[in-house]
Amino acid sequence: MNLFFRDKKNKFQIKIISFLNWRNNMGILLFVLSTIIFAEEKVFVACEGNFYQSNGSVWTITENEAFPYLDNPLGEIVQSLYVDNDKLYVIVNGSGNIQVFDITENNLVPLHFIDTQSSGPREMIIIDNYLYFTNWYSADVKKIDLLTWEIVAAINMPGLPEDIMFNNGTIYVSIIMNLDWTDSDKVVSILPHNDEILEIYTVGSGPGDLTMHNNDIYIARTFYDDNWHAYYGTSKINSEGEITIVDYGVGFACGGSVHSYQGSVYRTFNGGIAKLDDDLQVIPETRIGNFNSNEVYAVEVIDDNIYFGLSDFVAPDQVVILDANGNEISSYDVGALPGDFAIWNSCVNNGDVNEDNAINIADIIIIIDNVLDNSPFICNADINNDAIVNIIDVVLLVQNILNNR
Repeated sequence: MNLFFRDKKNKFQIKIISFLNWRNNMGILLFVLSTIIFAEEKVFVACEGNFYQSNGSVWTITENEAFPYLDNPLGEIVQSLYVDNDKLYVIVNGSGNIQVFDITENNLVPLHFIDTQSSGPREMIIIDNYLYFTNWYSADVKKIDLLTWEIVAAINMPGLPEDIMFNNGTIYVSIIMNLDWTDSDKVVSILPHNDEILEIYTVGSGPGDLTMHNNDIYIARTFYDDNWHAYYGTSKINSEGEITIVDYGVGFACGGSVHSYQGSVYRTFNGGIAKLDDDLQVIPETRIGNFNSNEVYAVEVIDDNIYFGLSDFVAPDQVVILDANGNEISSYDVGALPGDFAIWNSCVNNGDVNEDNAINIADIIIIIDNVLDNSPFICNADINNDAIVNIIDVVLLVQNILNNR
């Protein structure tokens, strides 16, 4: 941090402390509210369902049980999920729509239905109240204004776009196939402020799943020969735009995803996930999980746990959760083909940002640091619940502390 902002932060903190001293008259800076902090975690599971059967479904894992959404099925091929604050976005690929739900403590409540006009939607992200999602049939990335629910832009892609992620102010999109449905070899970067393509990277055949680790973009690749034998590789775009491409050869038992986990990058491998070395080679002895590789349909890392979606293509299928040592934490029956996961945590926006069950000067200083450093949004620092953390929230938190002494 430069000296200007450090000085600005120090002066801001001094003013807050002086204000508290003036109101308190005794210089006491620690006030505890008699508030019980309540938080709940839900993990949503997208179960694609079987082709042409329109039995795609959403399930919720919470409090050691798995529950189907009351109005399942949602349609044909529930492709992907995205949680933004207290809303769940669900792409139903085969049915060509995006369904939006309010997340409550007890249920999912339908909020909005977006007809994508048979665009073949795949994956999505949300940036500044805009939903970006990839589409195979229209070969583009569409942008929806979440205030009006209108599609406001369509960014043409040089092929069929698959995964999408946001890193350091830039959107990255993997192009898994060319327009003629042969294997592509491209990743596209997009500037969200003008929705224009910034750069096209050549990363090797079959780019699909993307992840970010230490400001580098890692790409899991799957591609096929003329007889539909699968081949695998991993590529990396570093922070300087330099590209590393590694192919694993015939018969390598890899999979379709790549993950940042506990300080390293892991690739789905031989019925589990295994760490990659600096040269993007799989380290077999680091494998976590020992499932039948033909049954591992999807993998997701959530916090310190690894979620495996296991499928024999007939419901019920299973979600199995492992810890970092490969120990099974729990297992749940869900719908057919569990292919994507998303986590939601309830949030009480009471200002307890360090989650120590005390609301005091320590929380004020953390919020000030985050405001001045333009840090990512912290839900429980948003005192007035306007989806922005700023000086107004600091003032309201000070008032709350003083009023509840």
